[in-house]
Amino acid sequence: MLPFSTTHAGGLPLLPALFTATSALCVTGLSAVDTATYWTTTGHVVILALIQIGGFGVMSFATFLGLFVTRRARLSADIVIATERRSTIGRARPILTRVFLTSLGIEAVIACALLLRFLSLGYSLGKAAWYGVFHAVSAFNNAGFALFTGNMERFVTDWGICLPIMCAIILGGLGFPVLFQLRRDLWHYYKWSLHVRMVVIGTGFLLVFSTVLILAAEWNNPDTLGGLPLHAKFLAGAFQAVQTRTAGFSSIDIGQMHDSTLLAMDVFMFIGGGPAGTAGGIKITTALVLVALVTAEVRASRQVNIFGKSFAPDVYREAITVITLSGAVLVTACFALLVCTDFPLDAVLFEATSAFGTVGLSTGITSLLPGVAQIIIISLMIFGRLGPITVATALASHPNESSISLPKERPIIG
Repeated sequence: MLPFSTTHAGGLPLLPALFTATSALCVTGLSAVDTATYWTTTGHVVILALIQIGGFGVMSFATFLGLFVTRRARLSADIVIATERRSTIGRARPILTRVFLTSLGIEAVIACALLLRFLSLGYSLGKAAWYGVFHAVSAFNNAGFALFTGNMERFVTDWGICLPIMCAIILGGLGFPVLFQLRRDLWHYYKWSLHVRMVVIGTGFLLVFSTVLILAAEWNNPDTLGGLPLHAKFLAGAFQAVQTRTAGFSSIDIGQMHDSTLLAMDVFMFIGGGPAGTAGGIKITTALVLVALVTAEVRASRQVNIFGKSFAPDVYREAITVITLSGAVLVTACFALLVCTDFPLDAVLFEATSAFGTVGLSTGITSLLPGVAQIIIISLMIFGRLGPITVATALASHPNESSISLPKERPIIG
């Protein structure tokens, strides 16, 4: 809001500033103003800091600062870290340090790759370094903020820019538990835990499937992929497919995509990425548990299996609850947005799903939303970043077994 953070005289009104700050802290990427032109370098630095804090975890970041200053942490701090990182309490502090160092290491590598490419494009060393750092942090934390008007559309054919950003998004979306085990057992698949197998295989399948869908639907669309050379079509299609892992960069005009493409992207954004990372959504593991449950029911199997392993019964309840609550919140938000705006359902659903999944993609209606609608989107971003995690953790951490056993009766289903 301060005058030196924005290019507009007198500073920015409260709501757009709150919207941008929430979007950055929730690593979403939606913005009611043009990030490239509305903010000064100071404003961009603030956005970058909020993205880093949001990706690391607000409470984890605060605890890390406390550890740095006092060299110790209380049990309550351990519990906070364990909740955000989905770890055990006793190992929370060393895991926190590994998360922080891993984040900085990956961001540094991606920033160097982008720096070299920006230098080759003729940018000065200072500007190339700044662009490299900002977009590396934004990509790894699945935020999707860009310092260019039109986001990344000017680089739609540039492999040197798009490929490092795609790699950063995928790594951030896998989640830190997966990154830690892959670092140790990358070439030993038989040692992978069920969680790692679900996230890695699920991510690979969704990336390939979403790329094929986008290419098939948009191949001849003159406003998106139709006018691009062959290699650029594949690059742009894959780039946008990766963004549905809950990052919000765009190298083509999302608003010109076919309705079928937007609907497919809604599903991918709702699913999101891996747990305990920088991605949003209900998470890949949650979706796969539901798929395994449905598959077992269709096959009339009493046991739910996936990748040679079975689940504890509580896992089904957690997954169904997270999906149901998330879906209910999303439907309610869409209804409210349709009431207070005049936009069609496809645009509203895409915007709401993007906010819930902390994705940041938009058909172009974000800046046109009235104040009430912006508040709804802000609430969705917060719930999307904290809600599913909070629900799942609460269910897993606080079992409430009743000593009273009631009679069982089977209703008719379907």
